[in-house]
This record gives sequence, structure tokens and C-alpha cells, in this order.
Amino acid sequence: MKKLTNTDKLNLVVLDMAGTTVADGGLVEQAFGAAARRLGVAPGSADHAEKLAYVRATMGESKISVFRHLFGDESKAQQANLAFEEAYGELVDGGRIAPVPGARAAIERLTGEGRTVVLSTGFARTTQDAILAALGWRDLVALTLCPADAGGRGRPYPDMVLAAFLRTGAVDGVQQIVVAGDTSYDMLSGVRSGAGIVAGVLTGAHDKEQLQRNGATHVLGSVAELPDLIARAEA
Repeated sequence: MKKLTNTDKLNLVVLDMAGTTVADGGLVEQAFGAAARRLGVAPGSADHAEKLAYVRATMGESKISVFRHLFGDESKAQQANLAFEEAYGELVDGGRIAPVPGARAAIERLTGEGRTVVLSTGFARTTQDAILAALGWRDLVALTLCPADAGGRGRPYPDMVLAAFLRTGAVDGVQQIVVAGDTSYDMLSGVRSGAGIVAGVLTGAHDKEQLQRNGATHVLGSVAELPDLIARAEA
């Protein structure tokens, strides 16, 4: 990366939630199971196994997009998405999530350095709000985004990152954006947005090779390492 000037600081940081800043212990798969059952997909069946494999492969993507692919019919996709959101929300309310160790401290350090931090997700707004409330994070960052906030397209499209850029006005150009996430789709979204740093973290769905293959400029053990990475990039 080229040396940054004083007017070229990395002052917009767009962070994924589940798997990156939030540890949910596999709740996505559990909530998918509830959604699949509602649509008659029997646990243990070949159909269930095939659909679950697709869910795993597309972690980070907008969930309604995943269900449109799996069930084809829009009505069935909406039913599945609603069941998924309800099941995930119940698990969240049951105390089944926690911050990734060091995540809150990292966010607070970044904001303390004058950077704007945005939390983004592939979940619907209701689920995102439930997660934020459960963690006590409602007022932690300047902006939170879900696919509906960016015209309905989630990852791997760059829309949420670009929405953060446009809504916050925190930086002058996309090269001053930092994107961090745990999935291949997070990496693709960051690359397509033109972000200066696209950092993969190893606390979620995908491994180092998958993250690098899809455009990660850096791979970190966790988001806790991100403030130091940004500081080194600006040094």
C-alpha cells in the first residue's frame, strides 16, 4: 500500500457483525434449521444437507438472497426468511451471543482516534437491532447498516460499504475505507467498493486461504488486531 498523506487517513471503518465483532456460536445454522423445517425440509435428508452446505458457503450474504436461491419461489423465500429471523431472534434473546473478545475495545479505540466506525450485517434490520440491544451496543457506533439500508443488495455487492461512505461523509475517497469481515463475501464487498484495506479475520466462517482468494489485503487473528494494522498502514 502507498504511504498515506495527512489528508488520506483511513478514517472510515466498516465492520461485519456475526463472526467478526459478534460471536454467535453457530446460530445461523440453527436458525436455518428452523426455517427449513417450516418449509418441509426434513432434518437429516439429502435436501437438508445440500441446502445447509449452501448456507455455509454463502455466509455473509444477505439472508433473503440465500433463501431466494434455495427455494426459488419468492413466497417460499419470504416464509423461510421470516422463520429464520424469528428463530435467530429467539436465540439472541436467550443470551446465545457475545462480543468477539477485544471487539468492543477495538471499536472504542478506533472511534477514540477520530475514525468513524460502521457495523454492517446480512441480517434484516429487526435481527440486527436485536443483536445490538442484547450486547448493549445501540450507541456504540455512528451508523449501523443492513441490506435494506443500501437498496436491498447485501454482500458480495459493495452497496453497504458505499452507503457508509455516502452517509457518513467521513472520508474523501473510497481508498480511505477499511473493511473487515470473516467471510469471502465480506472480502468481495470490500474489494468491489475500492476500500484501501480489506481485512479478513479468522474468528468466523472462512479460513485464511478463502479470505485471501477473495481479495483480503490482510488476514488477522481477530478484529482486536485491526487498530494496530491501521496504525501501521498510516505510519
